Amino acid sequence: MQLRALGRSGLQVSPLCFGGNVFGWTVDEATSFALLDAWVDAGFNFIDTADVYSRWVPGHAGGESESVIGKWLQRSGKRAQVVIATKVGKDMGDGKVGLRPEYIRQAVDASLQRLQTDYIDLYQSHDDDQSVPLSETLEAFADLIKAGKVRAIGASNYSAPRLAEALETSQHLGLPRYESLQPLYNLYDRAVFEAELRPLCLAQGVGVINFYALAAGFLTGKYRTEADAAKSARGPKTVGLYLNPRGLRILAELDEIAERYEATPGQIAIAWQIAQPGITAPIASATSLAQLQDLVAAARLQLDADAIEALNQASAQ
Repeated sequence: MQLRALGRSGLQVSPLCFGGNVFGWTVDEATSFALLDAWVDAGFNFIDTADVYSRWVPGHAGGESESVIGKWLQRSGKRAQVVIATKVGKDMGDGKVGLRPEYIRQAVDASLQRLQTDYIDLYQSHDDDQSVPLSETLEAFADLIKAGKVRAIGASNYSAPRLAEALETSQHLGLPRYESLQPLYNLYDRAVFEAELRPLCLAQGVGVINFYALAAGFLTGKYRTEADAAKSARGPKTVGLYLNPRGLRILAELDEIAERYEATPGQIAIAWQIAQPGITAPIASATSLAQLQDLVAAARLQLDADAIEALNQASAQ
């Protein structure tokens, strides 16, 4: 597996990241352990989660995903083989939200306890918190790095102006900087990242680990008619967002290229992202070993220039 540098952090990560939102939610503990073992055995090392996963499920309090990963780390002994990314800032209830320094200090210790580890490789601001000065948030992260609790920091869901301001603040004050950005990006959702965020990340050497790599399942070809919305819990939303003439045009091109490469539409969609300038590692999830093998195959696909350009044209705004 050819690893990639994540920004200037010194971290080396696989070209695809496993999205851990499914752990403790749509995947039980035993299946989660099997998926994580298979991921590492296939040569991948990057796993992304968040403290808030999966607080949206009735009866859940948040931290379920981190807890599953922590149990796996203890059972497997593979902590040194993986790069663990988690996040802070989403609403955990009881006033636990945002990027205030005192809350960050509290939240990181809770994440470390759930993950059963003494350090987090990549600790990310899950959302921009404009109520707190960037300098205060970054100073809090600096303290965590100094204490050995965190190796590098990243940002998720930041606009280009705010990411630029954060990078400038780090440079001006001599503080650790956001080494990665986690934006929405896939074959359908291209406009904001390509126009505003990618030029900044390329210029500043910031790694990009984009989420919704498969557009909530749409790019697998699973949803092609209104009736397909019933195929999953997120089906109605996915169909509502993506099932339109442009979305169908993208699926048609994915079908054609998938046939040529003897692959699946989803594999082609991910391979296209991995080949894009500025992208370090798209984030994608699997809920079965069969789905995981699809991801493994996608990361090993190398599309030729004609295939990439055909997809560029089919997905143009």
